[in-house]
Amino acid sequence: MAFYVTYTSDKKRIVAFLLCVFGGFLGLHQFYVGKLFMGLIYLITGGIFGIGWIIDIIRIVAGSFRDNVGAPLRQ
Repeated sequence: MAFYVTYTSDKKRIVAFLLCVFGGFLGLHQFYVGKLFMGLIYLITGGIFGIGWIIDIIRIVAGSFRDNVGAPLRQ
């Protein structure tokens, strides 16, 4: 019998997705998951000139976007 623990973030994926779609160029999704430095970078550069914004939308949909401690976002 195997005992293992899985952990997820207390942040929800749908909230991160909506923040990314509607405010990703401002870094709202980065601030939401606790990545303050990346949020500031997105805010200053306009979502890293739009490229980082699109990549983050894809990562959130694919489930590979993580919070500031490396935990995957909840459903």
